[in-house]
Amino acid sequence: MASVTSLTASVHQRLADALSAALPEAGAADPLLRRSDRADFQANGILALAKKAKANPRELATQVVSRVESGDVIKDIEVSGPGFLNITITDRAIVETLAERYADGARLGVPLAEHPGTTVIDYAQPNVAKEMHVGHLRSAVIGDAVVQILEFTGESVVRRHHIGDWGTQFGMLIQYLIEHPHELDHKGGEVSGEEAMSNLNRLYKAARTVFDSDEEFKTRARLRVVDLQAGEPETLAMWQRFVDESKIYFYSVFDKLDMEIRDADVVGESGYNDMLDETCRILEESGVAVRSDGALCVFFDDVKGPDGNPVPLIVKKSDGGYGYAATDLSAIRDRVVNLKADSLIYVVDARQSLHFKMVFETARRAGWLNDDVKAHQLAFGTVLGKDGKPFKTREGETVRLVDLLDEAIDRATTVVREKAEKVGLSEREIEENGRYVGIGAVKYADLSTSAVRDYKFDLDQMVSLNGDTSVYLQYAYARIRSIFGKAGERTPLAHPELELAPAERALGLHLDRFGETLDEVAAEYAPHKLAAYLYQLASLYTTFYDQCPVIKPAPAQEVAENRLFLCDLTARTLHQGMSLLGIRTPERL
Repeated sequence: MASVTSLTASVHQRLADALSAALPEAGAADPLLRRSDRADFQANGILALAKKAKANPRELATQVVSRVESGDVIKDIEVSGPGFLNITITDRAIVETLAERYADGARLGVPLAEHPGTTVIDYAQPNVAKEMHVGHLRSAVIGDAVVQILEFTGESVVRRHHIGDWGTQFGMLIQYLIEHPHELDHKGGEVSGEEAMSNLNRLYKAARTVFDSDEEFKTRARLRVVDLQAGEPETLAMWQRFVDESKIYFYSVFDKLDMEIRDADVVGESGYNDMLDETCRILEESGVAVRSDGALCVFFDDVKGPDGNPVPLIVKKSDGGYGYAATDLSAIRDRVVNLKADSLIYVVDARQSLHFKMVFETARRAGWLNDDVKAHQLAFGTVLGKDGKPFKTREGETVRLVDLLDEAIDRATTVVREKAEKVGLSEREIEENGRYVGIGAVKYADLSTSAVRDYKFDLDQMVSLNGDTSVYLQYAYARIRSIFGKAGERTPLAHPELELAPAERALGLHLDRFGETLDEVAAEYAPHKLAAYLYQLASLYTTFYDQCPVIKPAPAQEVAENRLFLCDLTARTLHQGMSLLGIRTPERL
């Protein structure tokens, strides 16, 4: 089905045409249309145009009103104040437009991008042989939502999980495993994520103890780093065992987060090893990087240390080792040249902003980024405890991500169980819904906050049925679905001929904004704006449900069908919107 023209777009076009007719010299003028409390829309663009044309704004506004095509979409348009236009939409236009969206199935009339490109999103970047903690949460949750949203708009999205799977620490681990070859053996059957992480933790502690107490072992471990970098087969095979064991653990955590992580998308630091030397050679030969005290560096006029001296991006160290910059720049080369990306998004902690600013500028100087190929750091803030300080355990240690998720699921299951008897949920449904509600609560708390801001992790608030929480939205969805079990033979059917109540109009106009909202969310990589839209949708639905009887007391047949139609479209929009945020909407809660 063709995409649906929103009411905003319809009104905008009519006003733009009227403006061009009233003031031909203005060309394609923008009426600056926005939603308003005084009418359905307000247009503010006439004031600026009148000033530019040295015309009286109210007189120009009156001329525009006389030229506006009304009737099918615009019910009323009036001049207000110094030259604003207040516009009211016909009830028929609202219902007919929503009916078109309803007929479009899951897409809800949202158009695909006219010129989709290829975007590589770098997110969810855990480290091999290390436990995932609360600091890993935001990159995974935000990145996954942006992937879903961009794919829905028609963008070709390449996922990349840049895991930390390389470096000097592996010399110690590999050497210990070579000397104790059965430490990562699985004793029968599949191993769980928790068992895999337990194996890695145990091995790491044992290796560290030997490394710190045995100088000969320390020497062997350092030589093993050289073998790893040289690609010596036995060393690589042992390194691969650490990677494989870690993936068992990673995937179990991502599965708990209800996220799909595909093996082909995991390309860690090691994936760019073969490119590092060439990257450095290109940068040096082009003059982008220069030698300084034996290291290969890139300098910037606006990056200086406290002493006023320039702080460079070190691409290659004076001892011949490669820094993170060499890997990140090689990754950009690969993503632009081999993956043909025209957008690169890095969902990375805001504290790394200076590093990525320098990396991106270096890539621009080298020609890998330009006006046609752009990179953007989607920086995120810190997860805080209730005290407003970085989230730690009572002992002051970093919170394990899996513990945090398990507690969220336990709290949510308790909330679901309290309501279960009334709805008639089975024990299996209680446990399943507890997972969906718990994980949804964690994700929504993150995604409803602008990414760059810090936010407080408060499970009591997250699983509350009241306020701006995913549980409130999930219950709104389940409540709508329950209506259809009581509707009898009445079915959802749009009736454009009916006059709408104020709560129906408000709900309908908001439903029509779904596509516009997604456009803005995708363009700005701003999932929090989708969360805000969905919360407002659920709030408007609550008002509609309170003021406009759907089943009891039974309204007239046509009114009931039209209200069921609004209910169903609201449910579909909530379901699709929450899905794009990576959150499930159970049918019964």
